Amino acid sequence: MLPPVRCFTCGAPLGHLWEEFKERTSSGESAEAVLDDLGVYRYCCRRTLLTTLTYIEEIAKYSIYKKYRESVILKYYHQIEREEGV
Repeated sequence: MLPPVRCFTCGAPLGHLWEEFKERTSSGESAEAVLDDLGVYRYCCRRTLLTTLTYIEEIAKYSIYKKYRESVILKYYHQIEREEGV
């Protein structure tokens, strides 16, 4: 996996922070505390580091749209099954 080199929104350099962020969060330290300690205060930069593929599963469990997405997917598959006669 490639670490983010720059923030996708504002373009601030983040690549030099990735290794320390990854090591400290892997050891159990809070991501919020690590980002504050590293001086990453902009929401867009925090999002870029947090949503790198490694952490997406941790963040996804807090999605308020999870049940909605699941219901839409189920409706879609049921619709396909009806159209195909399965």
